[in-house]
Amino acid sequence: MEREEIKTLLASIEKQVSSSILGGMEETYDELERMGFIAYHPDEAHPSVTITQKGLDYLENN
Repeated sequence: MEREEIKTLLASIEKQVSSSILGGMEETYDELERMGFIAYHPDEAHPSVTITQKGLDYLENN
């Protein structure tokens, strides 16, 4: 995943307390979670993601 793509996704997630999962984005969210940038909650009634401190730091420093 390219740096700009990561930044765009993280910025979108950051704007929301809990970002709804976008259909077809599961693999992307899995990758961002493996990188430590988000917490992915796929088993909730309404799957969501939240940005982690590492994700916030990435946004600020890249």
